[in-house]
Amino acid sequence: MDRRSAMRMLAMAPLATAFRWAPDSVREAAARARQALGRGAPYEPKHFTAHEWDTVRLLVDLIIPKDDRSGGATDAGVPEFMDFMLGDDPDLQTPIRGGLAWLDHECDDRWTKTFVACSDAEHAAGVAFFNSFRDFTASGFFSSKLGVQDLRYMGNTFVAEWKGCPPEALDKLGVRYVD
Repeated sequence: MDRRSAMRMLAMAPLATAFRWAPDSVREAAARARQALGRGAPYEPKHFTAHEWDTVRLLVDLIIPKDDRSGGATDAGVPEFMDFMLGDDPDLQTPIRGGLAWLDHECDDRWTKTFVACSDAEHAAGVAFFNSFRDFTASGFFSSKLGVQDLRYMGNTFVAEWKGCPPEALDKLGVRYVD
């Protein structure tokens, strides 16, 4: 498992718990995001205003930017995923849209412009804080007893006999053991 796969798995468990989304809803949102990306035409958000959409796209890429290994959050369809989830769970609309409005309000107070109109330099302190605080939080949680239990990590336990990868995992990967 690579780093991105591990992070994706780590991110899904708390999100599923925090937002109580049904796994089917998450799968459908991810599939719709992939479809939107595959069409090549600009996605038309259904639950965000045009300004909110611009803000979401900028914000998710500040959180998970492109790097030399892979694309960023927008490349992965995260804004489309969020738009679908806002429709699937209308109770999310007020906190998410309220948070986006709060960002604009804060930027207006500090620099007399909206969040999307701010420069990279004006975002830099907030991005650095958020990234380090996110990492600090995740490190603290997943190095705690509760976090390790949440991962269902067995640790360095003695295994009397290795029977190989479970058949369902092999099937999912489309591989098999050579006899």
